[in-house]
Amino acid sequence: MSQLSLATEAGISTKHLSFMETGRSQPSRDMIMRVAEQLEIPLRERNALLVAAGFAAMYPERPLDDGALDGARTAILAVLNGHMPHPALAVDRHWKLIAANAAVPPLLAGVDRSLLQPTTNVLRLSLHPRGLAPRIRNLGAWRDHLLHRLRRQIEVTADRELSSLLAELSTYPVSNEKADELPHGFANVAVPLQLETEHGVLNLISTTTVFGTPVDVTLSEVAIEAFFPADPATVRLLTARAS
Repeated sequence: MSQLSLATEAGISTKHLSFMETGRSQPSRDMIMRVAEQLEIPLRERNALLVAAGFAAMYPERPLDDGALDGARTAILAVLNGHMPHPALAVDRHWKLIAANAAVPPLLAGVDRSLLQPTTNVLRLSLHPRGLAPRIRNLGAWRDHLLHRLRRQIEVTADRELSSLLAELSTYPVSNEKADELPHGFANVAVPLQLETEHGVLNLISTTTVFGTPVDVTLSEVAIEAFFPADPATVRLLTARAS
């Protein structure tokens, strides 16, 4: 977003915005929130901006098991279970697994148990050579897709743990591609996950769902990753596994 566009959307002059950027003008609490809203800055980073400017943090941060988030946890589980027989899972800001529906565990057959600890990291689980990586037929394309998302997240948050995770994942080897032809209708549109199973290859496309109007930092960082079948064969395989 250009400086002019940002100033216009935030309802201030470009001169005032420039003065705030250079430290010649002290922004008010309201001004910080207006600019942060236009830049779509995450709630955690908005709190950091407020504190840095001498104001109190605005958004609470509760653990997900806090009673105040009971309704949110119920909603997350409802979305996951409602997505059956297709796999879906919920992750936190560091891609650690929060919950998954019953379609996910069967897909993890053969994964090293060390990757399935209570704080399972979904990206590590996917790309580790002892994780799902050996069974992902289009590993190169899927890896590029995940690392691109991770880099974008780091650009927005400057999170050190995510930066460390990116450095680790970037060292994992990429085996020779065995990718099948993309399912009809998805070429140059979406990157599918082509996963080998004992019953055949699953072609899955993923969607990401977040809470639309969160006012809690933890809740704002929860993402639901839901997978949909990209071809009729995958529909039949997932339906057969569920039944």
